[in-house]
Amino acid sequence: MKSKITRKTLIDEVYEESKKMFFTKETLDQIIPRATLGELHFFLNALSNEKEIRTKNRRVRYQKNAYFSVPKSFKNFDFSNIEFPKKLSKEKMLSLQFVADKEVILYYGGCGSGKTHMMTALGILACNNDYRVKFYTVSQLVILLKKAKEENNLDKIYKMLEKQDLLCLDEFGYIPMDLEGAQLLFQVIANAYERQSLILTTNLPFNAWGPLFSDEQLASAIIDRLVHYGHMVKTGNNDWRLNHSLMID
Repeated sequence: MKSKITRKTLIDEVYEESKKMFFTKETLDQIIPRATLGELHFFLNALSNEKEIRTKNRRVRYQKNAYFSVPKSFKNFDFSNIEFPKKLSKEKMLSLQFVADKEVILYYGGCGSGKTHMMTALGILACNNDYRVKFYTVSQLVILLKKAKEENNLDKIYKMLEKQDLLCLDEFGYIPMDLEGAQLLFQVIANAYERQSLILTTNLPFNAWGPLFSDEQLASAIIDRLVHYGHMVKTGNNDWRLNHSLMID
């Protein structure tokens, strides 16, 4: 005698099979035309809920995979010392149109003036709008590229970087690099040119980049690609960390 299938067994089986499936048009054509109005509402609600959960999980995953050092946001951020160029207002920056247009933002200013904070907050905002993002300090990225080259794995790293919608490169110019490191970094920027958006932070004017890259021509080539579709946002020299230091009475 065939045993009766319990409700719990059916529920468990539906859970397991549903997680494996994406509905084909053929299956939907068999179900949807014969569904009652109540069943259609139930199915639509289930699909809307699934879409919402997938979107949330995807954005959490994008933010996790970006490797931001410390999460930041623009909540209560003081823009009073930030100087925006004519072609990039604060509102346009926050709209993330520059990512869609594959443009560059360069945050230029002194230590503690909010460069990394703004880049990180903007990167997280991009993740929450379904853009794939990677965050590196320049020294971290150069070390990664050198190691990949030693292990004959450089193409894999370049391809991984090329899959991102936005690359955030922090601390441009803080540490000088040798010619090999500069060449590897140049290739990242060259690959991104007209294909991806970049955000960079630096405390150095362009005329000081030559010694940084151990090669004036290489520095010029990097600057040329950044400037073409780039916006320079000046953050000034007001040191937020110093102003809020516990050592200051």
